[in-house]
Amino acid sequence: MTADSETFSVSFEFFPPKSEEMEGQLWDTVDELALWDPRFVSVTYGAGGSTKAPTINTVRRLVGETSLATAAHLTCVDATREETHSVVGEYRAAGIRHIVALRGDPASGVGTDYRPHPQGYANAAELVRGLTELGGFDISVSAYPEKHPESADLGADIEMLKRKADAGAARALTQFFFDNDVFERYLEKVRAAGIAIPIVPGIMPIQNLTQLKRFAGRCGSSVPSFLDARFEGLDDKPEDRASVAADIAAEQIEDLIHRGLGDFHIYTMNRAPLVSAVLQRLGRRQIRTPRIAAA
Repeated sequence: MTADSETFSVSFEFFPPKSEEMEGQLWDTVDELALWDPRFVSVTYGAGGSTKAPTINTVRRLVGETSLATAAHLTCVDATREETHSVVGEYRAAGIRHIVALRGDPASGVGTDYRPHPQGYANAAELVRGLTELGGFDISVSAYPEKHPESADLGADIEMLKRKADAGAARALTQFFFDNDVFERYLEKVRAAGIAIPIVPGIMPIQNLTQLKRFAGRCGSSVPSFLDARFEGLDDKPEDRASVAADIAAEQIEDLIHRGLGDFHIYTMNRAPLVSAVLQRLGRRQIRTPRIAAA
């Protein structure tokens, strides 16, 4: 498997650490994955801003200690416009110029009723427009090849994506998926709706299939049965499981490259080995000097 490393680009998603041990794991991961020369890295932001401080601290360190282009996630759930603008100001002061604008899940949890804050942005399209009016930011948004769990249907979901694009979004990063035919049909519908911004496939290397199924069920992504077949008999063989997981993600990316895609957003789960194995299989070359400043 040798997809020319010059034919595609990658970005990586991290989440802010919740403990000292996780902090060390995150920065070890950043250090290793910087060698793959990502277009940018992004840091997530918890429901209702639950990880606001850790997110800001993480992006400050990424900007201050690395030369990695860094994007910060921002949600508007359970926040007034003033509170949201305050976070935007902190991002701007930290040197962030790329925001991943999301409505966000209710603080009460995925699947509970979403109620916009009466003094806040009602949805991601409004948030994007607000960021556009504030000015100075490159804005990414989310997209859902199998529709957002709360959307009435795929058509309504694509209409929301169009509203986000019309409001000023520069690209959409998709929820992870495993069936490339599903993605291709989705992309055709997106283009037919007059949406021209890049739609960047989200790729989830499978760290743990059982955990993935639980997570996918909450976020509306399907887990095809062929994945069970690929992992069958490997419960007690961690090295074989990791090898199969790397094969699956690399095969998915290679197939998408053959379909004309060139950018991929990889959900790292703050773990480098599996992501590195995927990129190695694709023939991507590491840069000689990591973009990490001396501690």
